[in-house]
Amino acid sequence: MNTQPVGISDMALFIPEPRIDLTTILSHRAAEDPSFERRLRRAIESTGQVAVRFPRSWEDPVTMAAQACQELLGRSAGRAERVRYLATGTESSVDMSKPISAYLQGVLQRAGVPLPRQLSTFQVQHACAGGTIALASVAALLQAGGKEEDLGLVTCTDVARYETPSTAEITQGAGAVAMLTGRNPDLLELDLETIGLASSDVDDFFRPLGSIIARVKGRYSVDCYNDALDAAFLDHCARRGVEPVSALEDTDMFIVHVPFHRMAVTGMTRLVERHLGSAPDTARRFLEARHFEEGIEAIRYFGNTYSASAYISLMYSLWERYREEGDAIVGKTVMIASYGSGNTMALVRGTVAAGAPRVLAGWDLDAPLAAAEEAPFPLYREFVREDTHQLHHGPVGKGEQISPGRYYLAEIREDGYRQYEREGS
Repeated sequence: MNTQPVGISDMALFIPEPRIDLTTILSHRAAEDPSFERRLRRAIESTGQVAVRFPRSWEDPVTMAAQACQELLGRSAGRAERVRYLATGTESSVDMSKPISAYLQGVLQRAGVPLPRQLSTFQVQHACAGGTIALASVAALLQAGGKEEDLGLVTCTDVARYETPSTAEITQGAGAVAMLTGRNPDLLELDLETIGLASSDVDDFFRPLGSIIARVKGRYSVDCYNDALDAAFLDHCARRGVEPVSALEDTDMFIVHVPFHRMAVTGMTRLVERHLGSAPDTARRFLEARHFEEGIEAIRYFGNTYSASAYISLMYSLWERYREEGDAIVGKTVMIASYGSGNTMALVRGTVAAGAPRVLAGWDLDAPLAAAEEAPFPLYREFVREDTHQLHHGPVGKGEQISPGRYYLAEIREDGYRQYEREGS
């Protein structure tokens, strides 16, 4: 087996522009049912969330992933031609047979992106952990064999939807991250030998067949998240041969799945308290010293992006740390804990690679936040309709203006097949 380091060389993020503030949702729901106002207000305060970003009628997990891939592959000539594996992690699949990655290959090729035919496309599903399992799988395949120049293109793309009106609707969201993986990575080297794992068969969160609406047991799901985080962390420590205290203290950045801001903060604080034997204030200072909340701040404004959320956190953590420390970021250690309800937890350790400063200098993560467009409530109401993209056949988004360069769902045929295009191609 090849012993060269393997990991992530670059990343790109796409968040759909429509945004609705939670205060707007609150005012409309309160007008519809005054008795619901207090409960919804308390839910907003308890999550720490501010807004939800959501897709337009012609956007879905395929189009969002395509936008992220377009940016990532377009940054440097020759990337697309070297892709050997095209994998997607999602829990918002658009087809029961065909993976999102296959749709991606086709629409990118039609748009002129020179992806080869000689590649493998596949999809990984386990709630919000699918992206991490896809990343680890592709990294392992690249490390195990193939040519030196082979690359993997891994996408995490999801639309989070819940029953409305409900307290869960404030944790909706949408977005996609694309990651370029390979040997001797420029951004982050991954330690595949010490991945910590934990899985159990639980019903904390699920989406029945044929439904676009997730079902969640809120308090129980939080408990499952915390329990799985602890179990996977201990498995990681055992595989590294280190004590939990050492594993925490020698980590510079902590990355976790972020369903909502306060859940991530509480989960990490709990882990630190338990294994460092510290009081809440001490645990809070420990995480502040590692800039933990800086990495998850953007998600307060994006909402829950399921499989993409941990990697949005990774991007912002790396970018913010680079802006503060510059080249000193090289060699910093990262712990990525990715939770998938149902459930599984995968915990991966990484080290910032020598080429990271050059990569991070080219990112602009203020742009996705600045691109937000305040959406009227009727547009949001259309997004949360349970039959969206399920029962509709024919052209999608007819009459809407689509900007040049944007990928879109052009049509859902009578037989249910989805057709995608890029405007202006």
